[in-house]
Amino acid sequence: MPRRLLALLAAAAALLAVGSARAASVCSTSCYQAPAGSGPLFMFSGHGWGHGIGMSQYGAYGYALHGWSFQQILAHYYPGTALSSTAGAPIRVLLADRKKKLTISSTVPFTVTDGTGRTTTLAAGPVSFGPELALAAGGQALTAPLTFQAGAGGPLSLTRPYRGQIQVDVVDGKLRAVNIVPLEQYLYGVVPAEMPSTWAPEALKAQAVAARSYALATRLAAAPFDVYSDTRSQMYLGLSVESPALSAAVDATKHQVVMFNGKVATTYFSSSSGGETISIADAWGVAPTPYLIAVADPYDSISPYHNWGPVPVTAQKIGAALKVQGSIMDASTTLNGSGRVNVLNLLMLPPFGAMTQTAVPAGTVEGALGLRSTWFNVGILSLVPSAASVPIPYGSSIQLTGLVRGVAGVSLEARPVAGTWQPVGPIATAADGTVQLTEQPQITTDYRLATASAAAAYVRVKVTPAVQLSSTPTPGAVTGTEQPVLPAAPVTVQQQGSDGKWTIVATGAVADDGSFSVPVQLTAGSTYRVVVAPGSGWWPATTASLTAVG
Repeated sequence: MPRRLLALLAAAAALLAVGSARAASVCSTSCYQAPAGSGPLFMFSGHGWGHGIGMSQYGAYGYALHGWSFQQILAHYYPGTALSSTAGAPIRVLLADRKKKLTISSTVPFTVTDGTGRTTTLAAGPVSFGPELALAAGGQALTAPLTFQAGAGGPLSLTRPYRGQIQVDVVDGKLRAVNIVPLEQYLYGVVPAEMPSTWAPEALKAQAVAARSYALATRLAAAPFDVYSDTRSQMYLGLSVESPALSAAVDATKHQVVMFNGKVATTYFSSSSGGETISIADAWGVAPTPYLIAVADPYDSISPYHNWGPVPVTAQKIGAALKVQGSIMDASTTLNGSGRVNVLNLLMLPPFGAMTQTAVPAGTVEGALGLRSTWFNVGILSLVPSAASVPIPYGSSIQLTGLVRGVAGVSLEARPVAGTWQPVGPIATAADGTVQLTEQPQITTDYRLATASAAAAYVRVKVTPAVQLSSTPTPGAVTGTEQPVLPAAPVTVQQQGSDGKWTIVATGAVADDGSFSVPVQLTAGSTYRVVVAPGSGWWPATTASLTAVG
């Protein structure tokens, strides 16, 4: 093994020993480690999952466990409303849109009726077709729209089984499929997609009434269908998710809806409020709705999402997700009347010019970054060296500056070349969150700020050997010393040409005592420099330029 590599490893081991003596490792390989060059690391922590308007599903479950009836639960989350009854017409659910091909099947024979009233019996099994609607005997095209009707004992399937009829139409040369199903049977496929069947019966009933009310209140006006089968309306998964407990909750509340001022209320609900719901005015900046205001939600504490985070997100990722220009240096929040975030304020360093501030709506941030709610706070870990790109000589110190705010348990970690991450020690922050650290790396070393769960992007401090040329000239040679002693490290003497470029004119190596003597004939009036380049973690050391004299 080369002697200079042995010296390198010895120096690295010495630094590791110092770090190990001061503290145990903080950020292990299992924690999040931000990539180099990804900017400050932001730590998002918050409460709840979803928009937080209206009924909290976990909160409703908690109230049910504490003996509340579904009527009490609904009255709490939608204050000022009352229950009433409505039969409700069949509902039309969009299952598929703009498809080139559809496959509808049944386990028993079924029928299709086209737009002219012609009815065709289809054998059990699948039938596939495109916009030409050629599915009759002999491939004869039918006239849109087509209405498929299940036979006795076997539902229709389109990806999954559904109750009721499936109507197919052709729109702009593509296929659209709509499930026409009685409202109560529609709920059989909605409530299980929104709440677990194992939850308390009164919570299931509250969910059934909220889902029924929401479906009726949000029917699309003047559209070929009433609701979507996904979260644009409510999740609807048909027969595949039906369960006795949830169907019983629908049946027990049959036709019951939440009413306000003679109209069916728009009964928004979400998974978890985090402890208090949010008013619709604060959440979405719309006109206030009397029954969609912030209410206490103490039993939401049973939710696994009652508190969440920290979620580490780099400045680089935030910039890409939000499509903002420049480097994000810091972030803060502005809250709304419900205590949730209204906007995230980003302090930006544009490619050219001075710092600017960009305000991004919290809902945009939540969606772009995949956060669970807009009830969050943001911490920051950021570290930069005072001169990141300038190597420092061995034995020198460097000032590291940073920013730590809203994050606990932060330490400084170091990783010398050929070493592993080790803690240097805890850090102290000023009142404004700024951090100033003085370090003396023994070899090129990476530094980062870290907690037990995440580490910010590291900064690399490049270290060169400390080279000293002899003050007394030696005829026919360039002499000097370097520290630490790195035997056999390459030494070159370089001459600067008239074009400013450097050319190697002589080579040598460091001796066992750290000295070097490179034979070379210098030309008076020419400019020279010496470069010591050990490699193996050492940055090349370059002396100042010198002009040879006669």
